[in-house]
Amino acid sequence: MAEKVARILHTDKLDNDKLGNEPEWNAVQVHEDELVDEKYRGTGSDRHDMQMLGRIQVLRKYLSYITGWLLAIGWQGSIVGLSFVAGTIVQGLITLNNPSYEPQQWHGTLLVIAAVAIAMAVNVFLSKALPTAEYVLLLLHILGLFAIIIPLLVMAPKNSARVALLQVTNSGGWSTTGTSFMIGMLTATGSMMGMDCAVHMSAEEVKDASGTLPKAILWGFGLNALLGYICVFTLCFTMTDIPALLEGKTGFPFIQLFANITKSNAGTSVMAAIVIVALISAVVSEVATASRQVWAFSRDDGFPFSKFLRRVKPGWNIPLNALWISLAFGIIIALINLGSSVALNAIVSLTISALISSYILSIGCVLSKRLRGEPMPASRFSLGKWGMAINIMALIMLIPLFFFCFFPTTNGVDAQTMNWNVVMFGGITMFATVYYIAGGSRRYRPPVLIQNRDI
Repeated sequence: MAEKVARILHTDKLDNDKLGNEPEWNAVQVHEDELVDEKYRGTGSDRHDMQMLGRIQVLRKYLSYITGWLLAIGWQGSIVGLSFVAGTIVQGLITLNNPSYEPQQWHGTLLVIAAVAIAMAVNVFLSKALPTAEYVLLLLHILGLFAIIIPLLVMAPKNSARVALLQVTNSGGWSTTGTSFMIGMLTATGSMMGMDCAVHMSAEEVKDASGTLPKAILWGFGLNALLGYICVFTLCFTMTDIPALLEGKTGFPFIQLFANITKSNAGTSVMAAIVIVALISAVVSEVATASRQVWAFSRDDGFPFSKFLRRVKPGWNIPLNALWISLAFGIIIALINLGSSVALNAIVSLTISALISSYILSIGCVLSKRLRGEPMPASRFSLGKWGMAINIMALIMLIPLFFFCFFPTTNGVDAQTMNWNVVMFGGITMFATVYYIAGGSRRYRPPVLIQNRDI
């Protein structure tokens, strides 16, 4: 949503003249900030925080480096996660309309690949039309929500206010409601991830990014918070038989809820299609964001094969090589589902833990600087006197969520229900660290701190 608002507020394409007209442009040729147009300095914002605010020079370089890895992996994983949800919803609709259909894992894999391929095609061939498309998708996002909740409020039986707002259901088998609540929070947290999407994607292409992007993020967050609360309260009042919804044949309680209320497969399909379109549009944005994140980190030589990843060829106003990597990553991860859905779920869970950890590192360094009483870098947007309190509250929320990212979703853990995210997260962090020690630290060039630029 923030990305949509950013495009609507003030967008501009990557100017090929600014990117260079050599036969093959290499971003390292303009690595030094004094040679880079100001509007192209925004993608590495989180890593800028690490480089600017780290207390020890050696540590701050590593923090900048590992944050870049976590962000890149998190955004790549989000592509597969959203595509997987969209694909399985399609399977749920097929089950609803054709009771004889038996979902197969390879069906879901093909649907995931199709979603990623569609997003890739839009980013490559319709990149110039994306700002206009964002207007349409923003309108669909708002109107589609009301197209769903109005039938629910009008046609569904209602819970009492006490049941809807105060009754707690522990369906995970955990001994305490608090544990069940925190693990259940991860699903809601996943929908909140990516508010920094506009920074990674649009700061490279938006004019006056330092002024436009904070407004886009705040408007996007505020609008989605309002719409989210409307949706949540509607569901709380209209889900009168939760066990029956969980046992529905579609695999998605919300699809079963639509079917129970509308008594029409066609009506249910239309309502669910709104959700699918919204998810696919989000995948388009995720591919754009993830590719820019890969491009920016490769520009700083943070990845193996960075020279290839950071190239932008004349005639293409997009980081095409980085886009191909996002497509390849999405397809490879989707193919894992053929062998084990457990592994795929672990990779999807990795998205949340990777992004949360990058937020913790960034906010933690900012808070450390505030606590030491050091002046903050000049900026056009500031949290003012509320900055420290907001940083502390953010960490109080994020740290427990990060801890519970590695919990299994249900009690009674075996190889199938185990959350293997801890293995994936630890493995990627160790690989990145070993690569850094083995030579990456010599090649990696953190974003240069510019204190005297006009912002």
